[in-house]
Amino acid sequence: MSHHASGPNFGFPRGDARLDMTDLYAFPKPGDPAKSIIILNVHPSFRLDSPEPTTKEPFAPGALYEVKVDTDGDAVADLACSVQFASSQDGKQTATVRRIQGARAAGIGDDGEVVVQGAPVSVGREALVTEAGAFRFFFGWRSDPFFFDAMGNFNHMQFTGDDFFAHKNVCGIVIELPSSALGSNEVGIWARTVDKTGEGWTQADRGARPLQAVFLVGEEREAYLSGEPANDDRFIGVFAHELEHTGGYTPQDAEAVARKLLPDVLSYHPREPARFPHNGRTLTDDVVDLFFSIYANRNVTDKVGPHRDLLPEFPYVGPPHD
Repeated sequence: MSHHASGPNFGFPRGDARLDMTDLYAFPKPGDPAKSIIILNVHPSFRLDSPEPTTKEPFAPGALYEVKVDTDGDAVADLACSVQFASSQDGKQTATVRRIQGARAAGIGDDGEVVVQGAPVSVGREALVTEAGAFRFFFGWRSDPFFFDAMGNFNHMQFTGDDFFAHKNVCGIVIELPSSALGSNEVGIWARTVDKTGEGWTQADRGARPLQAVFLVGEEREAYLSGEPANDDRFIGVFAHELEHTGGYTPQDAEAVARKLLPDVLSYHPREPARFPHNGRTLTDDVVDLFFSIYANRNVTDKVGPHRDLLPEFPYVGPPHD
């Protein structure tokens, strides 16, 4: 539940698991630092409070799954990659990828330059990869790389090392791109899901930094998930209030910590080694220990380590579990 179950009562945004963003990763391509890898995982295969699986359909047809990139430090997108899925009568899904640059990148990405159209979505163990020029894409079910003793957390942070996510799946959007496409300096990256409703486009979920949208937003969950990083200063107070309660921080220290966690973007410099929270996030970074040490204001470990089914090559996340 890095960003899993970010809806009300540890449920799903808008009640739809397919719109639930779970994790965002960004790191240089292993063995080729001239390229970068961005992974947006969504749609956890199980709820936290039910043994029943969610739905077999990977992505919500018609919805937008977007990766936003801020290149000038104002927490407003200057580049965007928007993925939209369609379902055929036989149940198979395909993806259309659009790239948006400039001022329009901050808006809804349903009208950008089409980079890929009709790309297949994987539902089995075989990773169906689509190439388009210098870009590579993967879409579909994968083993969830997030690791966390979630049940230990709900037992008053009495961790036993039981990894709730060890045999769970998510739906991954994996992008390989030239690092030059992100510019030459540090960028800020975040992701969001946007649903098409009778009233128009509605942002269902968003985020970048793990766990904080689940544990620090208090009563402002709906406002947070529908918000934009450029306006995240308005959540400093609610973050600080939660930190005072959970970690015994003074009001001044709690506010200082909250300011370090906002805006909710992932800082990434393609030419530097990746390691959360300093630069991007890899699939093996132990974000749980880091977050809960901040949350509780003491050293915390859930005694869980990275999964062993990660791949050394694209798409890097392991095949889905049966």
